[in-house]
Amino acid sequence: MSKTSPLLKSFPLNKSLELRNRIVMAPLTRGRAGSARLPNALMAEYYSQRASAGLIISEATVVSKQAIGWIDSPGIYSDEQMQGWQQVVDAVHDAGGTIFLQLWHCGRASHSSFHNGQLPFAPSAIKLNGEYIQTPKGKEDYEVPHEMTQEEIQATVNDYKKAARRAMLAGFDGVEVHAANGYLIDEFLQSKTNQRTDKYGGSIANRYRFLDEVLQAVMEEVSVDRIGVRLAPNGVFNDMGSPDFREQFTFVAEQLNNFSLAYIHIMDGLAFGFHELGEAMTLEEFRKVFKGPIMGNCGYTQETAEKAIKDKHADLIAFGRPFISNPDLVERFTNDCPLAPEAPTEVWYAASEKGYADYPVYSADD
Repeated sequence: MSKTSPLLKSFPLNKSLELRNRIVMAPLTRGRAGSARLPNALMAEYYSQRASAGLIISEATVVSKQAIGWIDSPGIYSDEQMQGWQQVVDAVHDAGGTIFLQLWHCGRASHSSFHNGQLPFAPSAIKLNGEYIQTPKGKEDYEVPHEMTQEEIQATVNDYKKAARRAMLAGFDGVEVHAANGYLIDEFLQSKTNQRTDKYGGSIANRYRFLDEVLQAVMEEVSVDRIGVRLAPNGVFNDMGSPDFREQFTFVAEQLNNFSLAYIHIMDGLAFGFHELGEAMTLEEFRKVFKGPIMGNCGYTQETAEKAIKDKHADLIAFGRPFISNPDLVERFTNDCPLAPEAPTEVWYAASEKGYADYPVYSADD
């Protein structure tokens, strides 16, 4: 890659934060936080190894106990977890990196096994149509979730606020609100999963309301120009995809344009599957209605990433799986070095050290 590649140019994310390049490490659930969901020294090593990325977005991190839906994923709802994250942030900063925390609530993509027998929360009592969910008790069938009351919605909004506060106290450079991939906020946005008849459902504007309230709450703790939002207009992951997806996500982008966000993070690629309910939405479409920084993601290669930035469809490109087995992905791109083979799926979410922080940097002798 030419050293003048647009991917390698710095990017002013806001007035006070300049990214060293436009290569972003995408949030990757890795399941190394243990049953207490505590960030640890192994995680600090893993993230610091990848600190040459212009921006690291942490793995999805649950904002409350009620938000849990994944084995051994980290949390940010206790002071002990906050302190665990602080060692991760310090390690990344010591290596010259920048890191945002991704705020997560699993919604219906969870199971009562995670909640002492209580059903997971969702905007509507609509079961996720999936093969199974991996729980502390093993593989289980998905359940019809509990439809949240307005009081429970407000309590959840407050959970996001408290999590954002702890993220800032841990030293993160910003936060990303996870509103994609069939988790709680995405479930509110989409007509497939939101069939409420109150102020949180029915119309496109009402389905956006929960995300807006979460953002307003997070903005009380984090400067708006250090907040990103992740969206997945094309995705089928977690049984998503709504007939009015284009209208819904265009409206969402228009509303988000009223804030001075750090970025919107669009899962525009189809590598996780496509619902095929119309032509896939593109970064170019979002550029027409959103004037702030745009991050593309899902299946990009070095070449397609360069093109997206050259064509001004994106300002930043996030890479996920390549960062697992290539901690020095930026350096490999910079020096035209081959990438290591993709990590096997069995180590992605494993609890062990294997397949996590043990990938070497490139050597011509390999």
